[in-house]
Amino acid sequence: GEILFTSMDHDGVRTGYANEALAMLAGQLSIPIIASGGAGKREHFRDAFVDGKADAALAAGVFHFGEIKIPELKLYLCAQKISVRI
Repeated sequence: GEILFTSMDHDGVRTGYANEALAMLAGQLSIPIIASGGAGKREHFRDAFVDGKADAALAAGVFHFGEIKIPELKLYLCAQKISVRI
């Protein structure tokens, strides 16, 4: 299984994921954690993986409204040495 962690304080505000809480959770669990709530720019995804120790990240609004293009995000994350499925 996996844990889907959504910070309601961060959801929809596009200021980044709750990386401190994600990292704390990752340090306590041995199952994968999916970050949810807070993505507003591509750096937020990087931060969720690097600082938040998330195994995956999801977003909605930034993709629906075309603010971030998924192929461009994947290329950016690859350049940051973060493994993604292309």
